Amino acid sequence: MSWHASLALDYTLESNRSVARFLHDGPLRVLQTLYPEGDAICHNVLVHPPGGLVGGDTLDIQVSVGGGAHGLVTTPGATRFYRSEGELALQHTRLRMDAGARMEWLPLESIVYNGCRAENRLSFELASGAELLGWDITALGLPHAEQPFASGSFCQHIELPGMWLERGVIDAGDARLLHSPLGLAGQNCMASIFFATGSAMARERRESALDCARQLLQEHPLRAMAGVTSPNPQVLVLRTLARQVEPAMDLLKSVWACWRQCLWHMDAPQPRLWAM
Repeated sequence: MSWHASLALDYTLESNRSVARFLHDGPLRVLQTLYPEGDAICHNVLVHPPGGLVGGDTLDIQVSVGGGAHGLVTTPGATRFYRSEGELALQHTRLRMDAGARMEWLPLESIVYNGCRAENRLSFELASGAELLGWDITALGLPHAEQPFASGSFCQHIELPGMWLERGVIDAGDARLLHSPLGLAGQNCMASIFFATGSAMARERRESALDCARQLLQEHPLRAMAGVTSPNPQVLVLRTLARQVEPAMDLLKSVWACWRQCLWHMDAPQPRLWAM
């Protein structure tokens, strides 16, 4: 039996407080609303009680952020794409942000199990002055449990329409892609963190954020497997490969804190779930 679940999460600014309201259908919902940084930033924990997706499952997540509001979304655990009998499993997340809105999209990793057929799609629409800080982390198989990603396929799609598109299909049978030095070089985790805006950033602001990330990379164990760039005046992105999730997550958390301070002049207290 396939699961079809949807969630609409809306942030609005009311009396200087970012307020979250949501509607859900099926096993997908907001578990908690927290204010560890005060009223201006609303932290939410998004949960999918079944714990993963199999062939035929669809998760449809829509988030809107009103002007002046600031939302942060994370998850209590990994998203798991399990073995499929032939049908596609799809998670589709759409973020829409009004002028002056801020959003942080920080789910924990997605795990691609052997034999899955899955697509993880993220798209965002940003009005002028809106700003998004987000990341994506994908682990291929469970190599330490002797369950490598040996069959199946996975598609990752991240898009700011008209400005930036990253789309890749990982076929478990493509040895050149998975193991070549020009591909994933045998690494089991691929991750990226991005900062996107609805209007062009000043050059000095972009360069400052790039310098901050490059300085972190110089001292990080993944420095030889990571790079940061600005493909256009509205996007900053750092990408890395790693043997496992933990060092990639460590790097992304450091860059998240760095960019929060550099771009928003804000401290970066980690969501409580990350320490559990």
